[in-house]
Amino acid sequence: MGNPKQKWTAEEEEALRAGVAKYGKGNWKSIQRDPELSPLLFARSNIDLKDKWRNLSGGPGGHGSREKSRTSKPKPSTDGSTPQTSVPVKRNALPKPLIDDLSKSFAPNWYNEMIIEALSALKEPNGSDNRAIVSYIEQRHEVPQTFRKQLCSRLKRLVAVEKLEKVHNRYKIRKEERFGTKTPSPKQKGVRSKQLHITCDAVEEASVNAAYLVAEAENKSFVAAEAVKEAERVSKMAEDMDSLLQLAKEIFETCNILHYNLELILLPY
Repeated sequence: MGNPKQKWTAEEEEALRAGVAKYGKGNWKSIQRDPELSPLLFARSNIDLKDKWRNLSGGPGGHGSREKSRTSKPKPSTDGSTPQTSVPVKRNALPKPLIDDLSKSFAPNWYNEMIIEALSALKEPNGSDNRAIVSYIEQRHEVPQTFRKQLCSRLKRLVAVEKLEKVHNRYKIRKEERFGTKTPSPKQKGVRSKQLHITCDAVEEASVNAAYLVAEAENKSFVAAEAVKEAERVSKMAEDMDSLLQLAKEIFETCNILHYNLELILLPY
């Protein structure tokens, strides 16, 4: 939030006028969020913008009331004639200056690009300090008056979003940013580890179940093979019994024939 006691600069007043011209009076939040105006008005609150605009536009309590008090009142005439009222001269309203093209071009993304460019070009192993970054950019680009103040703010922001690393007041690009990778947060690591653990347990359980099913299938196959062998053995025994039965039948018939012949031989006696 801005400090009410901080004196307004000419650039801030121009930015305020440009914001009111673009969004209208009272839309202070929209003015602060404007990407072209926020670099100049980020240190001011909504109340600061409202009060300053009241002073600039001549609202209650502003400079306008002072101008009204300066208008001369009609003085009574000594000769009884109608007093002449002095018509207040209305000053021509000053044109509302817009922010120059230089300030418009210095959006937050421009600061980010210039900081990354400076750090990449300087290539200091331990990082570069604020002075070295400012010197590099000022030597190669035309910058506004509030450049250094805005640069410090952007450096803090890049450190906060983990784009830069700050060590002993020196800044350097994070390694994962150079290679386009991002180190997962501890929470993400924990979630991935948990998911991996669950996946390993599921795979292990599935492999155990598969091994059990394979063993059971092999056991059933073995039992079936033994049953087939037993059936073949019983079938062979049945065939052998049929052969023995047929042999016994033939022997029985032979014995009957022999017995009959023997009776015929012994009959005359």
